[in-house]
Amino acid sequence: MPRKKETPIRTSVKSGNFRATKKGAGMTSKGVKAYRAANPGSKLKTAVTGKVKPGSASAKRRKSFCARSRGWTGKRGRAARRRWRC
Repeated sequence: MPRKKETPIRTSVKSGNFRATKKGAGMTSKGVKAYRAANPGSKLKTAVTGKVKPGSASAKRRKSFCARSRGWTGKRGRAARRRWRC
């Protein structure tokens, strides 16, 4: 069966799929929904921003993101890391 042709999501802040840099960068919940609709089977989730219990799945996601994004030195990368509380 041929694979469904992907329809890219809009990547501008104006589209509502991404946050402005001043608001922490990264995808909004609307953006995640659009991405998952365009890419069936995706497990993309929004940022872990609140308090989490040590050792929980959310804490592990945050730790993993912080480790992966350590080299992000641009304005948006720094804003996203701040939002994730890295």
